[in-house]
Amino acid sequence: MKTILRLFLFLLTALPSCVSAAEVTIVVHNDDAFQRQELVEISVDSVRRELRLRADEPFVVRNRAGQQVAYQVTYDGKLLIDAAVKPCGRTSFTIAPGRPEVFRSWVEGKKYPLRKDDIGWENDRGAYRVYGPALQQTGEKSYGIDVWTKNSKELDMSNRYYTDYEGNVTGWANARNGKKDREIDLHTSFHLDHGNGLDCYAVGPTLGCGAPALMVDGQLVMPYCYKSYKILDNGPLRFTVELVYNPARIRQDENVVEHRLISLDKGSNFNKMTVWYDGLSRPCDLASGVVIHSADDQSVVVGKNFVQYADPTDRPDLHGSQLYVATLYPDGAETRKLMYDKPVDGVSGHAIGVKRNLANGERYTYFFGSAWSEYDVRTQTEWQQRVDWFLKSRYRPLVVTMKKASR
Repeated sequence: MKTILRLFLFLLTALPSCVSAAEVTIVVHNDDAFQRQELVEISVDSVRRELRLRADEPFVVRNRAGQQVAYQVTYDGKLLIDAAVKPCGRTSFTIAPGRPEVFRSWVEGKKYPLRKDDIGWENDRGAYRVYGPALQQTGEKSYGIDVWTKNSKELDMSNRYYTDYEGNVTGWANARNGKKDREIDLHTSFHLDHGNGLDCYAVGPTLGCGAPALMVDGQLVMPYCYKSYKILDNGPLRFTVELVYNPARIRQDENVVEHRLISLDKGSNFNKMTVWYDGLSRPCDLASGVVIHSADDQSVVVGKNFVQYADPTDRPDLHGSQLYVATLYPDGAETRKLMYDKPVDGVSGHAIGVKRNLANGERYTYFFGSAWSEYDVRTQTEWQQRVDWFLKSRYRPLVVTMKKASR
């Protein structure tokens, strides 16, 4: 009798896995007449319910050839799959219980205390950073989002930081007459290209590439450095960070706290930015955009729902390349150039999009990103095509459906 009871209890505890469905099928439809490859999303809870899996039970995703493919479950409960779909076609994946293989990561981000609390992140197309409390304490005025160029799919931002740091330590140790050893700097500085890209973007007291700023009486109220952060997703397919900024005096009676939620996907030139504010006593205009370092009208393109720019880099005399930047507004904005009467420190103005009358706590989403002429976007014409393609993909997302499980 005891043996039968033990067997019954064993079967009862094992029941969820015993009755798990064999597999579900995810079908991705592309209704456009051009090739699509991007991350698709579906609720992971709906998949687990269909497979009758507990939250801690693993599963595998396979393509039509039967190969396992990388996937990611995000902090907000989405299952991400990287899907390539032919024009006016469809592709499918199967999901079944099992232990997934270990796949390489295409995105990565972290805090770098050795570089004054930078938060840096990257994917296979570009790298970005925002500045932290340690930098703000120095008094340096670097407000916006920085861009680092890449010409490789490898994740190498950490290596660049540490190589630059070690070069600075060694260079100053070998200093002569108060000057850092130049030869060491030539081999270690992340402001020079060592074959995989560099930091050649000038930010300073500007929006840089894609930072938000409230507008009061037509003037940008620049953000400063972040106060706190939380990394929510860190690969293999998406990076997400939440940032809280120090209170800023917007109007006489307001101390306003800015919140940002930034994510970057594998294969994308564009980050997703969601921004909102606490402490606004009444609605306020919100601007975002890119800094303009030259007054050349041909290098700045202002569209209905985007601004894009061919930046000459921080040293046009040294670098022969261009850095393409853009901010996109699928949900609408008033776009324009904001030029300054007296350019300062090489800054001629900003190309911006303005969201009118943002209310306290209201969330607004837009996109910002970059490309480098020494990688896969050679000209500004190609960059415009990349901008147009991304906006089209936002207005006509791939359609994802789930077929019932076979048991």
